[in-house]
Amino acid sequence: MAWTEAHGGYWVLSDYASVFEAARDDELFTSRRLPEYGGDGLSVTIPKAQTSFHIPIELDPPEFRPYRKVVNKVTAPAAVAKLDAVIKKYVTAFIDEIIESGDADLAFVAGVPAAVTIDWLGLDASEYKLYVDAMHTLVSAPPGSPEYLHAQDVAVPWVTQTVKAHIAERRKNPTDDATSAFIEADLDGRKLTDEEIYSILELIISGGVGTTASLVTSALVWLYQNPTERQRLIADPSMVDIAVEEFLRVFSPTQALARTITRDAEFQGCPVRKGDRALLGWGSANRDPNQFENPDDVDITRWPNRHMAFGVGVHRCAGSHLGKAMAREMIRQILERMPDYEVDMDRVVAYPDQGTNAGYHSIPVTFTPGQRRGELLFAGKARD
Repeated sequence: MAWTEAHGGYWVLSDYASVFEAARDDELFTSRRLPEYGGDGLSVTIPKAQTSFHIPIELDPPEFRPYRKVVNKVTAPAAVAKLDAVIKKYVTAFIDEIIESGDADLAFVAGVPAAVTIDWLGLDASEYKLYVDAMHTLVSAPPGSPEYLHAQDVAVPWVTQTVKAHIAERRKNPTDDATSAFIEADLDGRKLTDEEIYSILELIISGGVGTTASLVTSALVWLYQNPTERQRLIADPSMVDIAVEEFLRVFSPTQALARTITRDAEFQGCPVRKGDRALLGWGSANRDPNQFENPDDVDITRWPNRHMAFGVGVHRCAGSHLGKAMAREMIRQILERMPDYEVDMDRVVAYPDQGTNAGYHSIPVTFTPGQRRGELLFAGKARD
């Protein structure tokens, strides 16, 4: 643990043992929004982000558990398995969009989790670009840039309006989508309000779109830089499952999240005080040599792999199964259909801020053109 004076001062937890213990101690390290400590805003970032309230990430037990039970029913492995065909459809369609050209920007993969997630929620997948703008561009584009300002001033308000209207419509006319499942869910004997459902859906969209794109872009650049390992995955696609776990460990798309300390205590030998803020470094913990042998080496056969890329404890990412399913399919199809892609490293653009999400905003590539496998899903439909 170390103390920094940045952003008003906070603790940085960097080793595996400290992060693991803190993430499981919700009584001492709370995720609740406490404006008297560090100001108002989203409590799990430093500085606090000025966003609407998020369920259930800003709740702790016992209030947390009924909401998480509702979310788990929709995001459990069995539920995600039913989306396999949907995931494959969209990955295929996005690659079809560029496969005949021989050159592209591999950052297009950000559209896949957006399309899958909003389709799953029952929204219009042809409008995926606006969701990418709203939830991905804000972490991938330089603050103040035209892209960033468009996302902030146009895309985010549009998403808010669209999602709220969708919830109202589904309450009148439920279907078999995930939004309808939340509307019909039982929360300790009552139904969720529209505001609660919106809070959950916004968190699902923002988390699903940004983190999966971060993971896959990082993995694709590394595979280009390590052609021998890329060839191993091309020769044996079954290796991708374990490789994705290692990519999660090494690249940790969510680098860190914050907590607020609730009382004076001693933690890992440090005198923490009530109201102190603390940053739990998932990415750093995932490189701890006391937990991982040769932690800075990317070993695509590493197993077991007890990384904390999805967090740990009650707040472990509920969408982890869906995120991994999308990442596996994207990597497999790109390696199968564009196996010789060459990255123009001089033109690659990394995220300007790596504190919360890591990844690449732009990855220009060339490759041997291939053939489409189906009809273009979004031709003439997707909004610019």
